[in-house]
Amino acid sequence: MAEIIKRRKAMAVAPLKSSQPVGATLAFLGVDRSMPLMHGSQGCTAFAKVFFVRHFREPIPLQTTAMDQVSTVLGAEENIVEALKTIAGKNKPALIGLCTTGLSETQGADVKRMVKVFRERYPEHADTAVVAVPTPDFTGCLETGYAAAVHAMIEQLVPSAPGIAPHCSDGPAQVNVLAGSLLTPGDVEALKELIESFGLRPVVVPDLSGSLDGHLAPDEFSPLTTGGLVVDEFRNLHCAAATLVLGGSLRKAADLLHERTGVPDYRFASLMGLEATDELVDVLARISGRPVPEKLERQRCQLQDAMLDTHFMLGMRRVAIAADPDYLLAFTQLLRGMGAEVVAAVAPVRTPELVEAAAPAQVVIGDLEDLENAARDRGAELLIGNSHLGESARRLRLPLLRAGFPQYDYLGGFQRCWIGYRGTCQTLFELANIMLAEHAHHEIEPYRSIYARVGDEVMGHGDATPSATRTTCH
Repeated sequence: MAEIIKRRKAMAVAPLKSSQPVGATLAFLGVDRSMPLMHGSQGCTAFAKVFFVRHFREPIPLQTTAMDQVSTVLGAEENIVEALKTIAGKNKPALIGLCTTGLSETQGADVKRMVKVFRERYPEHADTAVVAVPTPDFTGCLETGYAAAVHAMIEQLVPSAPGIAPHCSDGPAQVNVLAGSLLTPGDVEALKELIESFGLRPVVVPDLSGSLDGHLAPDEFSPLTTGGLVVDEFRNLHCAAATLVLGGSLRKAADLLHERTGVPDYRFASLMGLEATDELVDVLARISGRPVPEKLERQRCQLQDAMLDTHFMLGMRRVAIAADPDYLLAFTQLLRGMGAEVVAAVAPVRTPELVEAAAPAQVVIGDLEDLENAARDRGAELLIGNSHLGESARRLRLPLLRAGFPQYDYLGGFQRCWIGYRGTCQTLFELANIMLAEHAHHEIEPYRSIYARVGDEVMGHGDATPSATRTTCH
């Protein structure tokens, strides 16, 4: 059990966390033809959109209710109704994801009530799903906001269907996947391919691999997301043979989905590492009733070989990590398995998973300044975190493995695969190569004679004779 240390500073000097509205928006972007809507000022939405665009290098659909000084004081609930009407009428999305910000939460906005008002006032837009979720940015982080949005989508879009048997349709058996915020679009795509290799049909909630994988859409421009989970699939989640839950932050959403559908679930803290991937493959083999495909057995052997090759560079290394709780625990598990030591760990918020799981001995709830100080004091050799950690890495003169959100100084971070046999293999190689670039590990220093310099200088001149290099010991 980890010791959780709460910071005593009155402010965040170098903020680590991304806000809850950003996390909720990320979850809504995993739904096909969706439009996230932030109830707050234009600045709140613009700030979030900048990070999304710089991270994914793609146009991001995102709207705001544009609260101003007057509406903030006198009430901005009508802004919600008008924004929903305008978006539904103009863009005709399949889903509008309505999330709050710190400004609207401080004002006391009741977004769920205003959705009911919108339904009563404009029944012609009944076909447009609207999911409202409170996400104040003065608490929580990206991970908790993402989890809250997933929970809200299940709560408001998945009907209660107790007693309905799985396999509601012909064809491959369906497997639901609740994908946590620690999975990149590249991770989700690799996971879907892994599930399909067992003859199963994955339904990922939300599916970032379809909407934020960096593809060129057939249309020149779309005001909505292009790809992702189709809204109608929410009504069919009870037809699955099983549900895979990836990330401890989705515990509450998983409980609700199990209550609504009765589908058995299997929960994983992460899918990084040999043991975690073995567990997933075993579950899929039991669900499908099929043997493990040969290509997966081959990939497992490749990972085992990679672990042997890289443990010389990673063993006994001292690593500092700054990340949301699920990401922090995933990397900690992987590094510990390779013999590395996590000497400094910082998370933006405290979660039950940090306390219960096999986390580092100490986890500081703080900011990047806390990580920088701890890394310096404890002799860290490698940093892991998002692009915000770049300045600390330069000051400490330490290498940085960029992971998490946002990554604005690194191209393709959203397509990187960290999970499964192949993703773990590439992660280990990257970590080992970083260490090799810094300094050779466990290599014997070449012996240089105290006379080598004299000999080299003499041998370097054409008029020198071999006898000139001879020395006499006294």
